[in-house]
Amino acid sequence: MSRAMVTTLAALSFALVACGGSPAAPGASSPPEPSSTSAKLIKVPDVSGMNHQDAQNAMQRAGLYNLREVDGTGQGRALVVDRNWVQTGQDPAAGTEVPADAVITLTAVKAGER
Repeated sequence: MSRAMVTTLAALSFALVACGGSPAAPGASSPPEPSSTSAKLIKVPDVSGMNHQDAQNAMQRAGLYNLREVDGTGQGRALVVDRNWVQTGQDPAAGTEVPADAVITLTAVKAGER
């Protein structure tokens, strides 16, 4: 075996161990993945009437990061300056318990619009 091949195999072995993996024995199965039903649920905070930036902050403080934002007028505008937008709706509703990776839709209109 060449020195380069030995170095490559050593590096691959180190990478495998560093990632927590180990070669499985033939016929062995890997441990089961945790199911989403056993994951901790997070209660969705009520962000109604908040400016959009504060609403995002509240969701993230609660542990919810998969946020989707929607222009509540239906015009499809991007919520560029978050503090200029006011929350008019959210889905799922406040108080609902969801997994941390749930999509939270925040609906807002520009301040002064309704």
